Amino acid sequence: MAIDQRACAPRGGVPSAWRAALVAAMATLAGGASAAADFDGMATEFIHASLAMSPVAASDAGYHRHAPGKGRPEVRLDSLLDQVDAPAQAQRVAFLQRWRARFGAIEASALDREQQTDLMMLDDAIDSELLERQTIGTPRHNPALYVEMVGDALFRPMSQSYAAPPVRLGQALDRLAQVPRFLRQVRAVVESADPVFIDAAREENSGNIDLVEHDLRAAVAPYPALARRHARLAPAALRAMHAFDGWLKGTLAQRRGAPSWRIGGPSYARSFTLTMEAALEPAQLLADARQAFGDVRADLLRLALPLHREWFGQHGDHENLTPAARENAVIREVLDRIAEDHVQAADLLPHVDGELQSISDFIRAHDLVSLGDNSNLRVIPTPLFFRATYSVAGFSPPPALDPDGEAQYWVTPIDPQAPAGETESRLREYNNQTLRWLTIHEALPGHYVQGEHANRVQPEGRRLLRALYANGAYVEGWAEYIAQVLLDAGYQGDDPRFRIVMRKIRLRLLANTILDISLHTQGMSDQEAMALMTDGALQTEAEAKGKLRRAKLSHVQLATYYVGLRAWQKVRQQVEAQRGTGFQLRAFHDQALDEGAVPLARLGTLLEAR
Repeated sequence: MAIDQRACAPRGGVPSAWRAALVAAMATLAGGASAAADFDGMATEFIHASLAMSPVAASDAGYHRHAPGKGRPEVRLDSLLDQVDAPAQAQRVAFLQRWRARFGAIEASALDREQQTDLMMLDDAIDSELLERQTIGTPRHNPALYVEMVGDALFRPMSQSYAAPPVRLGQALDRLAQVPRFLRQVRAVVESADPVFIDAAREENSGNIDLVEHDLRAAVAPYPALARRHARLAPAALRAMHAFDGWLKGTLAQRRGAPSWRIGGPSYARSFTLTMEAALEPAQLLADARQAFGDVRADLLRLALPLHREWFGQHGDHENLTPAARENAVIREVLDRIAEDHVQAADLLPHVDGELQSISDFIRAHDLVSLGDNSNLRVIPTPLFFRATYSVAGFSPPPALDPDGEAQYWVTPIDPQAPAGETESRLREYNNQTLRWLTIHEALPGHYVQGEHANRVQPEGRRLLRALYANGAYVEGWAEYIAQVLLDAGYQGDDPRFRIVMRKIRLRLLANTILDISLHTQGMSDQEAMALMTDGALQTEAEAKGKLRRAKLSHVQLATYYVGLRAWQKVRQQVEAQRGTGFQLRAFHDQALDEGAVPLARLGTLLEAR
């Protein structure tokens, strides 16, 4: 922007003080333009440097080689396992603080809308990590964090396709050689831990042992040189893993003074704000969720009554019971009948895989959102080292820098050694109707489609930024919102069983929010939590136990589903009102997804320019 000094000057000439002020103003404008021009480069520099400090995270992002500059040799990140000792932890904090100051010096008004969004996401990501490190103390008190890192470090080169198999498997072996050093560092930095984190770490460490003994051994078997190397390296790594398990259940379990898994109100509120990136208070969300919970229960009863009269006419709608007891009896009997239609444990993954084509056909027929050919989507068992967190299912998108890589829809198989009652409980909870919703949420058109669009974001630096620091409410909210879109478009026709299950899923979403906030900020007991889920949300005991454990292992994440669903609905209403008769549903979905996982409070603003 050029300024005509003659037009701006006061009459009678240009006094020196005014001239100085004018020069300063011009310098500010010039600095703003420079900031706008330099911001993208700064963001990319930060992200690359940040990933270089965590080679495991770099592999997840598809960032394979790092050039430090100034004549220093290139670093091949896929062969490295993170340094997590005390000096490395301190270096990370200093790095984040330094970059927070650099980004804090940028005048946001000098940036365009997209850059302002990126700056917001960077600021919140840095503050969130510092909160975890300095206040909540996750690196000092959660050993499961490191166990998952080991599993991911070995599994990623085995399961992705960024290089030829011998190259990737050689890198997995490079990392395997570093496992003893890594676990020694973990034992030195983890000061104490709540039993829930110790139990999760032990379970996932057992998964890592199985990965090394069986999966990695089988993967390298076709390559004699790699097989011999595995035979040399595996014993030391396995000894370290077994010793680590002994340390977890012995030394660490006996240490006193560990902070509770409940992070408490102040930390929860701060984490909530940084995660949601929206003007919303946990207490208000909790009140809203409780109100909606009652409304959905009433709606569920309305939908269930006709089926109950058809299937259980002899029960007379249980009119002799109190209103609350009648509601539970009617809905439970209908849900129990629906739950009888389930697969056998051995058929779980093939059944889920088989649902993908029919869902894809429905999406295309109703022109709901643009789809690719789904050729890189694979349904696989949830890795053992992640099953404490993903007890039912999960989704792992292709790396942001390798968008054609494999997308993995994880489905957690049922342990063949599990008691028959527990197996039946899980299968009934994930009956055929519920599995349809699960595949919609995790794959099509949920997380897989959202990730597919996000991996087309340009420029590449922005794509990487918005993948690494994806807004959780955007991601989970999309999967919940689009499932409702399919239902409204007539998916499964007028089958009341699917509609009832979808209402039950909504009830669970609301219970997740109530559970998360109440456990971490209001001292909710295990008994109260189980009652909420089993009596209130009508979940099976096995499902409720898994969710309770997940709520203790994490914080805020379980509330992103409800926050995100509401925000997606609000953005759509806003855009629909703006575009009027020109509104097209697929165009809206495509444009919103093509922004990447931005804060939903910013999404409407970004779409105004489209």
